Amino acid sequence: MSDRSEVDAFVFDGEGVGKRLGANDPAELPHDGASPAFTWTHLYLNGQNTISWLEQSGLDRFVLDALTAAETRPRCTVHGDGVLLNLRGVNLNPGAEPEDMVSIRLWIEKTRVVSVWLRPLLAVRDLFEAIERGHAPATPGELVARLALRLADRAEPTIATFNERIDTLEEAIVDEAAEIPQQHLGDVRRVSIVLRRYMFPQRDALTTLEVEDLSWLTDRDRSRLREAAERVTRLAEDLDSIRDRAQVIHDQVMERRAEVMNKQMLVLSIAAAVFLPLGLLTGLLGINVGGMPGIDNAWAFWIVCALLVAMAGGLIWSFRRLGLLR
Repeated sequence: MSDRSEVDAFVFDGEGVGKRLGANDPAELPHDGASPAFTWTHLYLNGQNTISWLEQSGLDRFVLDALTAAETRPRCTVHGDGVLLNLRGVNLNPGAEPEDMVSIRLWIEKTRVVSVWLRPLLAVRDLFEAIERGHAPATPGELVARLALRLADRAEPTIATFNERIDTLEEAIVDEAAEIPQQHLGDVRRVSIVLRRYMFPQRDALTTLEVEDLSWLTDRDRSRLREAAERVTRLAEDLDSIRDRAQVIHDQVMERRAEVMNKQMLVLSIAAAVFLPLGLLTGLLGINVGGMPGIDNAWAFWIVCALLVAMAGGLIWSFRRLGLLR
């Protein structure tokens, strides 16, 4: 094996005790077939020796291609007496976007687990630390269930943050004077949609693993996998709720803007309705043809002004009676 940055390996006795293996430590397991001991090898996909290690590990080509695929989605595929499982976790690496979810690919069988990542996942590091503190999984199924639960644990604060943001936006929409930042609302909608796209397949993958007829999955493993699937389901439902609430807020913002625009258009329409007949009258009085009334009357201008004011007042009164002005 290479250094720790490329390969992390553990051996478990099947009784809850695990030991990290060094670069030159052999993973010695009993060969009687009845021992609950198993190993876990975790590799960095772009490591210098990762591909050669995988090719020498005895895995067939189908498994190798799945572990080294460029793009993955959460899924569970039974292959012989083993399982290919792809999971995803929120990206909590510094400077990263949470919705840029990080994948981990696993090959699970009775005596070994092989996992591969391309980017670090804090949930995996949590497992490393737990093992080193003496809290090791007793079975491969428990290892996978713990990983799935830690992925959910790490996702919860991120989703809770977006719940709080949508709560703030809902409070702001009640205040008609408040301005709803479209960028914030758009970010919440986008992130919830992207996260949801992986959460439901992840739930299906865990549920599939739980119900598969695998000899090395114990009832306790299935129970923990069921709990992990339910946690992921709850997170996915929270994301559904966030997306729907964001859509409602967006609709309310659009309705408010349409209402403001309608009011402005109404004011402009009323102004046009008031000044149109006044403009027609003044236009008629301004034509340069003979026979214009009032040319020789010194009070004609003030009479016309009074007439225009009276017409405007009459129109405004009519609009009020019709409910167009308040």
